[in-house]
Amino acid sequence: MKLVWLMLTLISCSLFSMEKADLVIVKKQEKTLTLYKENHPIGTYAVVFGSKPSGHKQQEGDKRTPEGFYTLDYKKQDSAFYKAIHISYPNKHDSEIANKLGVSPGSAIMIHGQKNGFGWAFFIMQFFNWTNGCIALKNSDMDLVWNSIDEGTPIEIRP
Repeated sequence: MKLVWLMLTLISCSLFSMEKADLVIVKKQEKTLTLYKENHPIGTYAVVFGSKPSGHKQQEGDKRTPEGFYTLDYKKQDSAFYKAIHISYPNKHDSEIANKLGVSPGSAIMIHGQKNGFGWAFFIMQFFNWTNGCIALKNSDMDLVWNSIDEGTPIEIRP
């Protein structure tokens, strides 16, 4: 009985004392998302991207993940994917470039888990780039990221 109580206490302490990140850095080439607190990494997670991961997103439907500085501006629990955190793409610069090209920059770029109902397939889905430009994690990692991020957290997406 004492062992069960100790385990429950440790689990609840770890869930409620999770550090909040003040910066997120995504490295597309390394396929990682790292949470930082006061310039120190507090968690690194494997991620996948759009099916054409090289280069900066130019327009809607190009299957690329944007690169640059953005904000994680809101959380969405009622997504088609397991939880979602919206990235503030397009920024002013992205919109200007798309406007010059005569195209839509796209929108709805998110950090999210697996497609609802397919969480069990993460061991396959996390081996290739499958999103439309979003950043995808396995669901258990998405829970940790979700709990570590507040709306307004800056994100830098690097090549």
